[in-house]
Amino acid sequence: MTHLRKTLPLALMLGGAALAQTEAPTLDTGDTAWMIVASALVLLMTPGLAFFYGGLSRTQSVLNTMMMSVVCIGLVGVLWLLGGYSIAFAPGGNAFFSGLSNFGFNGLAGQLTGTIPSYIFAAFQAMFAIIAVALISGAVIERMRFGAFVLFGGLWSLLIYAPLAHWVWNADGWLFKLGALDFAGGTVIHIAAGVSGLVAASVLGARIGFPKTAHVPHNVPFVLLGAGLLWFGWMGFNAGSALAANQTAALAFMTTLIAPAAAMLTWLGLESVRTGKPTAVGAATGLVVGLVAITPACAFVSPLASVLVGVLGAAASFAAVQLKTRMKADDALDVFACHGVAGIVGALLTGALAWTTGAGKPIGEQMVIQIIGVAAAIAWTGLGSFILLKLVGLVMPLRVPVSQEIAGIDVSAHSEQGYSDSETGLGAPVFVGGD
Repeated sequence: MTHLRKTLPLALMLGGAALAQTEAPTLDTGDTAWMIVASALVLLMTPGLAFFYGGLSRTQSVLNTMMMSVVCIGLVGVLWLLGGYSIAFAPGGNAFFSGLSNFGFNGLAGQLTGTIPSYIFAAFQAMFAIIAVALISGAVIERMRFGAFVLFGGLWSLLIYAPLAHWVWNADGWLFKLGALDFAGGTVIHIAAGVSGLVAASVLGARIGFPKTAHVPHNVPFVLLGAGLLWFGWMGFNAGSALAANQTAALAFMTTLIAPAAAMLTWLGLESVRTGKPTAVGAATGLVVGLVAITPACAFVSPLASVLVGVLGAAASFAAVQLKTRMKADDALDVFACHGVAGIVGALLTGALAWTTGAGKPIGEQMVIQIIGVAAAIAWTGLGSFILLKLVGLVMPLRVPVSQEIAGIDVSAHSEQGYSDSETGLGAPVFVGGD
């Protein structure tokens, strides 16, 4: 026997209310097929992020940088089964978290979430949880111990991400009840990862030589490949959040095409004014920022309004990147500037522009709600990440030794290197001790 689960966090209709039915739903094979594809698209985003981040890193640390993303697939995938999903989405929870009644996906067999199998919904949500942790890694590359990142990432996924997802996307969550709009994760994923990355960078300290020594991308084609894979996968990320093959998914798909395009052009324009040259890294960064900004708004604003979301998101993140050297924290790959800032802008613009599709509450009321949601996410993830990092630091050192950081982490952490000496023209990194 199937039933409609109380929690339908992403299936938000344009009125901003949870999907409600009085009759038991039936499985829709078209919706199910779409959601299987959407889940696979979102999974592809994490290897895409690995290429994006890897290309931006130094040659000697490219594997370690990419592994920080790839390991999240295994780490968070298992933790999502054991407790993450249940904490976020199990029925019968309170305003802050659910219980563990769905531990090990208990109770999901044969059940439906809307018109799709609950197993598919859990898998789709797992992909979100995976990339949320992977995004943080960009702030701490080339200096954080791999083991420390894995321990921190696991704790963060269970204790920070899952409760925040419950707040925003579970019908019992306090931000959901308040009426906060976040269709596909601007608050839950991007603000959370951006703020946590900034905190982690501050706790670890700057890379050696920062900011006087330039840390330039070692492989720009990797960056472009990663950005392309992210955009491709993001279609499932946003449109899949409708949990059905319907008009809501179509709107989300369209705005996910338009906003990043506008953001990329904006970034290239600003870059050309500032330096005289548009760059490939700038194009990749701009489109990713546009994807971030439109994520919370993708099914709540019109395609025309999504242009404004992309333009303003890119402008705000571009400005934040220019201010990087004034900040105490060395956020290596600008995770806060690109994900945190664009996520904040996107969340606020969701409230300001939701009227273009008739979504949400009156604009003034909705803006207040969005500000509360943003502030709550910043406070929760910032303080929580600081505490977790300090706890991990009691178990093991957070940072690699200076000699390993200078030589590059790949060989010392993984006994591998990304390129042979003949390919790079560099001497082999020196192994200087264990992780």
